[in-house]
Amino acid sequence: MQDEKAFILELLNPTTQNEAFRKLLQLYQKPLYNHVRGMVLNHDDADDVLQNTFVKIFGNLKNFKGDSKLFSWMYRIATNEAITFMQQRAKKQGISNEEVQQNAINSLESDVYFDGNEIQLKLQKAIAILPEKQQLVFKMKYFQELKYEEMSEILETSVGALKASYHLAVKKVEHFLKTN
Repeated sequence: MQDEKAFILELLNPTTQNEAFRKLLQLYQKPLYNHVRGMVLNHDDADDVLQNTFVKIFGNLKNFKGDSKLFSWMYRIATNEAITFMQQRAKKQGISNEEVQQNAINSLESDVYFDGNEIQLKLQKAIAILPEKQQLVFKMKYFQELKYEEMSEILETSVGALKASYHLAVKKVEHFLKTN
């Protein structure tokens, strides 16, 4: 992509922002959808969260300081939107975040947009038992193949902490898959 600062200026300029935002969507809609879908699991929920994410991105672009890459900033917004969505769903239903996650996994079998097999479903169940941060780190590293440095920018935490979280998550997932 062209120089990021120039692209941001295009996004902020009223005469170029429509075309620039279309380009932004073209570049980032699919990776952000995959990231959000990995967190909320349901296609329709992921679409809703993604729409909210892009509304926030567009509305807050003028506040983007450039301390991180645009990509990292958008992923952070998407991550926060997905977490907020899950927390609101849990609160609305009067259940824990873990129960919301379990319900989402249980509905995967009937989700027409889930093309996974029995092994992938079992993997999702293993991931669901992880603490929230380990789930997030595992999904970003395993499914999205993000580098620790990228994850560090997105999650605003150290590379060392991410490596430790991922290592623990892998051990727990392996144990679950061997014993279930």
